[in-house]
Amino acid sequence: MSTGVCLRLLQTAGSPSAASCRRWSLISGCRGMSSAGRGSMNVFNREMKRRQKNWAASLREGNQYDYLRDEVGGRVADRVYDIARTFPLALDIGGGKSHIAEHLNKEFVERLFLTDISEKALKQSRQTEIPTHHVLADEEFLPFKENTFDLVVSSLSLHWINDLPGALRQIHQVLKPDGVFIGAMVGGETLYELRCSLQLGETEREGGFSPHVSPYTAVTDLGNLLGQDTDEVQVHYPGIIEVMTDLQGMGESNCAWNRRSMLNRDSILAAAAIYKEMYGSEDGSVPATFEILYMIGWKPHESQAKPAKRGSANVSFADLSQIGQQSNTTKS
Repeated sequence: MSTGVCLRLLQTAGSPSAASCRRWSLISGCRGMSSAGRGSMNVFNREMKRRQKNWAASLREGNQYDYLRDEVGGRVADRVYDIARTFPLALDIGGGKSHIAEHLNKEFVERLFLTDISEKALKQSRQTEIPTHHVLADEEFLPFKENTFDLVVSSLSLHWINDLPGALRQIHQVLKPDGVFIGAMVGGETLYELRCSLQLGETEREGGFSPHVSPYTAVTDLGNLLGQDTDEVQVHYPGIIEVMTDLQGMGESNCAWNRRSMLNRDSILAAAAIYKEMYGSEDGSVPATFEILYMIGWKPHESQAKPAKRGSANVSFADLSQIGQQSNTTKS
């Protein structure tokens, strides 16, 4: 972890309950995008993202920037452990340095395919006890056959996808029937302190602002596609420069096509002062909040429980109130 950085967990919604997990039969409607074909929106420069991740992976002390990915990767692994079964073959999408796999063991995952858009990140993947095959692949175009994997996981990668519904459809396709998808991505409230400070600072010094932080997916955009729960992870930094430096070291710099490549020095200084004034702690540090959205869903299979047919009930809801009355009568 970078010097002066403190990781704080604000809240944890916990592992998804059975009620929050859904059979996953239709993927559409994420991020307000049309589901009528791949490439319906082109927000992010994927080649730029590949270069950013390669640059981050080539840093001599790049592991100091892995704290967020390691934390969230461990939480995704916890959700795998919550499912009482063994997965013969799993796929980790955008897995980079094995941030999820290092928290798993062969009793739950027997074999793993690890993909990433960055060849340098794959070369630096950490060795785990799970036999792992490394595949250089873009998350938007999975090079696998239908009904291949028992488990698909992804951590802090899907928020850079242009066609999120299309990516989820591909995940659905490569899963075997009754296969499970467990994913984590940053949500729409991520880095709100940084965004607000940059916008106010730039407006103050230049009379307007440009987007410097990537647009993220909101919880409401995911709709009812998958079971969801949310965490907030707050990291404390000495100042705005350290926040932006760590984001760059994570490979998480903005790669939106409409980004502004350079920040005016006066605007940065103004933003830094605003950041400390609006959000600063008593010890002089500033927080950066990461909203983490967790998703879980099963590919349909005939063995899964299904809702009863409409009209098949033999008890009316109107009769439920009488059950308590009958119990009271019996006791008296």
